[in-house]
Amino acid sequence: MTEQPSAARGVLTRGTVVIDSEACKGCDLCIDACPPRVLVMTTHDLNSRGYRYPTLIPGGCTGCKACSQICPDFVFQVRRFETPLLVAPDGTILDHDTANTATSQSPAGTEAAR
Repeated sequence: MTEQPSAARGVLTRGTVVIDSEACKGCDLCIDACPPRVLVMTTHDLNSRGYRYPTLIPGGCTGCKACSQICPDFVFQVRRFETPLLVAPDGTILDHDTANTATSQSPAGTEAAR
């Protein structure tokens, strides 16, 4: 029997997004479009143009691309993992054994080794 991940240890994620916060105009469309509700709008932080922007809550992203499809400013790059990854609340990958290194990026946005 395999051990199930606990919320304290991390959450399984099927994807991640890289957000170009400087290109965002703060329209909030992506927040409502996100089925797993893992995008939140900043409250006090603004980009250099004076707009709030979305941030990703680590883990829970399914890679569905709803955010990128609704965004009028094309600020999202969506990565979908072939095998779900166990991700800590701070975005650190906990389960490297299941990492798909051929088609994904880590939640921090750095490209994984091929």
